[in-house]
Amino acid sequence: MKKLVSRRDTLIGLTAATAATAAGAATPPESAQAFLDRVAWQLLDLQPERATTLGVDEGAHAGLRRRLEDRSPDGVAARRRFLAGALADLAKLPRTGLDASTATSLAVVESAFRTALDGMALPYGVATIGDWRNTPYGVVQNVGAWLDVPQMLDGDQPVRNTADAEAYLARLAAMPAQLDGETMRIRETRALGVVPPSFLLDKTISGMTQTLAEAANGDGPLVGPLARKGKAVPGDWTTRAAAIVQTAIVPALERQLAEIRAQRAVATAAPGLNARPHGEQWYGWGLRAGTTTRRSAADLHAMGRARLADLQAQMDVILRKEGLTQGSVAERLIAYQQRPGIGFPDGDSGRRQIIAYMQGRIDAIRPKLPQAFRRLARGNLEIRRMPLAQEPGAPAAYGGPGTIDGREPGKVWINLGDPSIHNRVTIPDLVYHEGIPGHVWQGEYAQRLPLIRSILAFNAYSEGWALYAEQLADELGMYEGDPAGRLGYLMGLAWRAVRLIVDTGIHAIGWSRDKALAEFIAATGLPRSNAESEVDRYCAWPGQACGYEVGRAEIVAQRTRAQKALGARYDLRDFDQAVVDGGNVPLNVLADNVSRYIGRRPG
Repeated sequence: MKKLVSRRDTLIGLTAATAATAAGAATPPESAQAFLDRVAWQLLDLQPERATTLGVDEGAHAGLRRRLEDRSPDGVAARRRFLAGALADLAKLPRTGLDASTATSLAVVESAFRTALDGMALPYGVATIGDWRNTPYGVVQNVGAWLDVPQMLDGDQPVRNTADAEAYLARLAAMPAQLDGETMRIRETRALGVVPPSFLLDKTISGMTQTLAEAANGDGPLVGPLARKGKAVPGDWTTRAAAIVQTAIVPALERQLAEIRAQRAVATAAPGLNARPHGEQWYGWGLRAGTTTRRSAADLHAMGRARLADLQAQMDVILRKEGLTQGSVAERLIAYQQRPGIGFPDGDSGRRQIIAYMQGRIDAIRPKLPQAFRRLARGNLEIRRMPLAQEPGAPAAYGGPGTIDGREPGKVWINLGDPSIHNRVTIPDLVYHEGIPGHVWQGEYAQRLPLIRSILAFNAYSEGWALYAEQLADELGMYEGDPAGRLGYLMGLAWRAVRLIVDTGIHAIGWSRDKALAEFIAATGLPRSNAESEVDRYCAWPGQACGYEVGRAEIVAQRTRAQKALGARYDLRDFDQAVVDGGNVPLNVLADNVSRYIGRRPG
């Protein structure tokens, strides 16, 4: 088994190397492991919020807890220089004699850094490093510091002592510069003739206006988390925080809102990149980043059509057994979800019941996980409502792992702005996807790898695994005796198939928003409010929605390959373990990892 290098050992090693260099000693060639550790900390220095999310902003790196990412043009230039330098250094590393895990890590870094650098060469937009929120628009209804900072402060920023409280205030003080950096970039993009669709800007204006109204309140999105977390820490923290918000953050938000309104004045309702300068080029890159393949929009559109037809045939069988024989599959799905006992009450009572039902599904699958994995992760998880200002532009839910040390649990963030989008049909596959054995579960395995592997993620693998996790739940019997849950599972798969259709329809074919909504609702039977949130998300993150089904299909294809190669020696537990132990990877690297798993099975 590969020896794990602790972060303390890494820090000691880097300190010793620095001292030796200062003393004039000859510097030995950098090892692969030293390179991986170095670029991890360099990347976190550029993206300090990630250090907090991972829980590694401590000790010598505690200063990261006080800072925010520079989102100005200068900040983008710094990230571009880092990527170019890291790729040049990577090219010099000897590759002979590397263990499989290290070789995989180098391949992961090369793919993530090259894709991001190519994205940053585009004339506008946000190309992330090891993240999935690539967008041509720097600030919209689901993108920007106005959303990211409050959620990070609420979900990840610790306030355990005086130093933590001061770090929280320092981050508040850094937020105006971050906002102004974004504003500068979106103003430059507007000068290029690129602004978001009008309907996205309307949502952004509404959400940002709400944030401004609540900003300085003691229970608002910026001061509230400090008030809750810092109750036991002596000091007048909330008063100081409110002063920073009122005197510095609010004016910066108002400047950004003014720019958003200027964009709205010239915006059109055209939803796709094909209606914008360099749109075809940008969408090609977005599909590459979102799927880690070079598949064309036409290919992906056809893939979605074929998959959807198969899933609708399966749903038709269940609906007929439930006595629903008239109308389209989508119409019958809608009718089924309106039956007594499927939904939850309106208001806060219903919201509490939704969270309780989600928790019940998580509790029910835990005892079954030894059937699918050789070594279990902890599955440290809590279910939380999204910040209110985020809900109008957010999906139904999303989730991810907590800190590496386990002190902050993983979270499933649930959108409860409109509770009617959640019911006993839609919830089960949602919690398996976002929580266990989906994003939270897989993320904990990734956190056992070198630090850089906890930072870098690939959309097709992340979302493909989460969709495969829904399939595992089915194979573990979680939908037995539950036609509503099984129908929701198939409906969720259809949802991801139609994403291929709608995303490519919007950005490559030239569909209107109404056309995209009609296709989405007709295919899934989801409520219109849910459909609007989904379609608007595809408009904001071109290509991202295509990663789900592409990733799931590749994992299943690799599983079929392993079954054929191993015959009677195949075991689901070994396959699933190989996939999660290999970490978050591009799909071509996933295939390499599965090949190694097949090759090492006892004969």
